[in-house]
Amino acid sequence: MTVRRVCRYCDEPILNPDDAVLVAHEGGNSGPGWNIWARRVHADLVGPDPAAVRFRARVLLVQAMRS
Repeated sequence: MTVRRVCRYCDEPILNPDDAVLVAHEGGNSGPGWNIWARRVHADLVGPDPAAVRFRARVLLVQAMRS
């Protein structure tokens, strides 16, 4: 089985394994999760998932309002 890595920034496959940089790890609900890869030139441009950031901000706001 070949490992296919896709750049999180440009959504293109990373063909050269030396060009792949591990930028994050996303946990899974029912398993170990998966690694997030980016090309070396795009590694600094990858940010957190905006949907996850919004969700976490809402949870923190509700918790703060309850206490």
